[in-house]
Amino acid sequence: MPGERKTRIFVVHEHHAKHLHYDFRLEMGGVLRSWAVPKGMPLKAGIKRLAVATEDHPIEYADFAGVIPEGEYGAGVVKIWDKGFFIPEKVTERELVVRLKGEKLKGTYILIRLKDGKNWLVFKKK
Repeated sequence: MPGERKTRIFVVHEHHAKHLHYDFRLEMGGVLRSWAVPKGMPLKAGIKRLAVATEDHPIEYADFAGVIPEGEYGAGVVKIWDKGFFIPEKVTERELVVRLKGEKLKGTYILIRLKDGKNWLVFKKK
């Protein structure tokens, strides 16, 4: 897309809600596209994890760490597990390929949309 930056922010939130999970968020189209990753982001190639698409979040949410009060959506403790920048290498409706440059997550990660449309697989490229 013309005029778009080549690097964008990403964040992974460790979210202690009803069940511990990790929220993987990529800055795209002026928002943070988001996926809940129940078992956390894979650190090594060859490990595939389920990533469930969730609602987009405002860009400002990338810096959020704290407590979401009981009774509100996503109630629980939210911590920043990793944060950095990414370079989009391929972006289609069914596949995202991004090169992550974070403290913990480094390298090329691929998200592939499954047939149901909401569930994705995320894995690190070799």
